[in-house]
Amino acid sequence: MIYFAKWKIVMILGICALGVLFAAPNFLSAKQAESLPTWLPHKQLSLGLDLQGGSHLLLEVKVDTVLKERLEALVDIMRSTLRKARIRYGGLGIDGLSTKVTIKDIASVEQARQLLRNLDSGLIVEVSDGGQIRLEMTEQSIRERRTAAIEQSIEIVRRRIDETGVREPTIQRQGEDRILVQLPGVDDPERVKRLLGKTAKLSFHLVDERSAPSLAGRVPPGSIQMPSIDEVGPDGRPRMYMLKKRVMISGDTLVDSQPTFQDNQPVVSFRFDTIGGKRFGKATTANVGRPFAIVLDGKVISAPVIREPILGGSGVISGRFTVQGAQDLSLLLRAGALPAPLTILEERSVGPGLGADSIAAGKIASMVGMALVIAFMIVAYGRFGLMADIALIANIILIGAALSLLQATLTLPGIAGIVLTIGMAVDANVLVFERIREEMRAGRTPISSIDAGYSRAITTIIDANVTTLIAAILLYQFGSGPVRGFAVTLAIGILTSLFTAIMLTRLMVATWLKKSRPDTLPI
Repeated sequence: MIYFAKWKIVMILGICALGVLFAAPNFLSAKQAESLPTWLPHKQLSLGLDLQGGSHLLLEVKVDTVLKERLEALVDIMRSTLRKARIRYGGLGIDGLSTKVTIKDIASVEQARQLLRNLDSGLIVEVSDGGQIRLEMTEQSIRERRTAAIEQSIEIVRRRIDETGVREPTIQRQGEDRILVQLPGVDDPERVKRLLGKTAKLSFHLVDERSAPSLAGRVPPGSIQMPSIDEVGPDGRPRMYMLKKRVMISGDTLVDSQPTFQDNQPVVSFRFDTIGGKRFGKATTANVGRPFAIVLDGKVISAPVIREPILGGSGVISGRFTVQGAQDLSLLLRAGALPAPLTILEERSVGPGLGADSIAAGKIASMVGMALVIAFMIVAYGRFGLMADIALIANIILIGAALSLLQATLTLPGIAGIVLTIGMAVDANVLVFERIREEMRAGRTPISSIDAGYSRAITTIIDANVTTLIAAILLYQFGSGPVRGFAVTLAIGILTSLFTAIMLTRLMVATWLKKSRPDTLPI
């Protein structure tokens, strides 16, 4: 029947009222929206990079660094394995994407080959006539490590960007070893670049007190020479530290880090997980009175002397930090270390002026399109066309409310999707109204014509909109960036159009029909 039950009327009007409520903050400034009471909706539309400006970065992941680190670790394992087995060797080192070692005792070559083959299943072991053994990474192993490095880098970049408070960033893989980063509304792109440019690998090493830093770069076996991050020597160059190469504890086990103050100076507090806390406590207990260097990305932040065992699993990193520097370092440590360094291949800044022009053009297109559609519907269908126009305005309000509620990013193609929705929104009404005309010509009464028009047109309306909705879903699933923005607004517009055309317009028609009881329909 054409008439609605009371609960349906309440539901339709309630949805419309909620739409107005959630869309209202978009007509306020950001400051006014934030000052609204907490029980009122205050979320505004999230604008994309092309509308509000921001930064566009294309990053390259230095995946070869991951492979090199794997080979260096493999060399250390090979050295330890051969020493434990008391096999004499020489020429141990890296050669391209493989490691090599020469076994001095020919009788021990087979034993060494068996031991080294068991180190990793992703290695190919080759033995030459001269007793040289070469361990080469398989193509599958290299491919897996490359993929893992890219995926981990994307996740770490996402964490770091999220910590800065940027809303709706776009972070996605592009090509074999590149990451596309788009940051709408970023007001300090240099800080973001600094955060992304740091690997943030934290490690703790004992200072080698028996060896002094060498100007010639000579480093004794088992040690490593690293510069200070902010200390300067008498010659004006960064102060050099001689450290034990062995990592006493790494930053992989960190679970939290926060900027704080100690003696009125900015510092960074950190906390390990259970395993890391035990290692840290064991390392500090065994080395009381010795300097313990804190190293970040190959540079010594500080090298304090361990006064007493630190058993709580937490500590403080002190240095010549500014407040911003302490905040950035704590952010990097919380987000985790990148598996490989990132380099910026391309950087573009999009000014907000372009976004303002785009928004203005979108507004003009939307208003012109809506005015033409409203005029056409009134001319073609009279009073019924006016009802369809009211439903069209409600449809636009519901789209804005849905975008605000979901915090979906509105892009320039998204505005195009809204303009397209304006044209499509009255399609369902046109189908219904034309069907009603046909029923009137067949001699039906007004009530019977309206009832038949809605019931017989509903299948066609759902079929047409569902197929378009499927296309929008596929665009979102397989598209990216601007394509997704278009798909989101198109999909939301289809759903709201179905509601306004089938439910809201029908409610207005039923209410008018019940009050006026006309003999003929002005359509």
